[in-house]
Amino acid sequence: MEHPYGYIKDNKVFLKGFLNQPDRIIGEVKEDEASTLKYFEDRFATVKEKVENLKKDIEENQNKGSFLMKLIHLRDSLMQFDALGDFVPLIEDLNKLETYLEEIIKVNRERNLEIKRGLILEAEAIKNSTDWKETTEELKNIKLRWIKTGPVEKEYEDEIETSFNTAVDTFFDNRKLFFEGLALQAEENIKIYESLVIQAQEAFNNPDAKKAFEISKRIQKEWKASGKVPAEKRQPLWDEFSKLNNRIFSRFKREMQSGPRLSPREVLSKMEALAEEMKRLAYLETSPMTVSQGRKLQNEWKPLSQTRPRDANLISRNFIFYSEIVFEKSFLNKLALSKYSDFRDKSQEEQNKIKISIIRDLISRDESELKTVKENSANFKSTEPDFEIMLRRKISAFRRKIDVKNFILKELSNK
Repeated sequence: MEHPYGYIKDNKVFLKGFLNQPDRIIGEVKEDEASTLKYFEDRFATVKEKVENLKKDIEENQNKGSFLMKLIHLRDSLMQFDALGDFVPLIEDLNKLETYLEEIIKVNRERNLEIKRGLILEAEAIKNSTDWKETTEELKNIKLRWIKTGPVEKEYEDEIETSFNTAVDTFFDNRKLFFEGLALQAEENIKIYESLVIQAQEAFNNPDAKKAFEISKRIQKEWKASGKVPAEKRQPLWDEFSKLNNRIFSRFKREMQSGPRLSPREVLSKMEALAEEMKRLAYLETSPMTVSQGRKLQNEWKPLSQTRPRDANLISRNFIFYSEIVFEKSFLNKLALSKYSDFRDKSQEEQNKIKISIIRDLISRDESELKTVKENSANFKSTEPDFEIMLRRKISAFRRKIDVKNFILKELSNK
């Protein structure tokens, strides 16, 4: 029995070949030939409806490119679909739709590439920012926009992904290094506070009320100058520290003892000797011994500095400068050890390179903070009498910190 698109032979249903395909068996006669042909015609109507529905979906949806794979699968299935009908127009329609969708996808990917390159420029512009909170939020927003932007052509994928990730990672690596440094510094600061509490206890136990009072004044200044630590760790130490110092002051008021005093010339001579010794330590490699000797010199210096002669200002600045070099070297070494677990196993040249990289980051941070202080000072005026003095001291302290680090950087660079 014949059919426009097939025929029945030996009780088998054949579909006539199309698009260079041979005739093929698609089924067999079950009840009678007429009902069998009707069954396969209905199957063709079903698949034709699928094609029409797909065309409608593409027409009505904005994201037309998302239908490309569905179209390809449907077209491939038509070549092997068991039905009787004219498959050629259906396949031709799908071929045209495929070309249409591929052009849309190409245009979309070109637009996506342009958008993503713009996002890379935005990330590049803020990757070296030290405004950690605001920049973190900005980068989160940029990353969200990146994710929402569709794909680009394969040939550009690696290039733009690498560029974008490099910019984003640069900021977050810098932020991580900064906060690791703060955490390490906080640990060092806690040790300083604990040491000051011990010194307060020792001063309280000292039978010489005047000497105990002088130590108390010194360590209270050191406490004020010490860095930040979490409040929950600082408060118990402060409670003990303030209690001891209050008792020392009360005893001093009662007894008001005085001890032997050095002449101005003797004070100046001793200060010069201490400054020279601190300078010698500053040029040595850092070690627990140099740090311990540095603290000992500071302890000897403090009583002298309270009654220093007028012509001792330069000596005092030198002593403070070289003191900070001694302790900055120790801090730098601890940073390097925390960042590289195998730091001690590296060669001297590799160790120097690591320290140079870290010290440059620290200098950059200090310079940024100094810039912020200067900008804030220009925009803020106060009627407080000591405000200008305090501000100048703060700026001077920042500059000294930068000079100390540049001294160490120059020393490392010349090794």
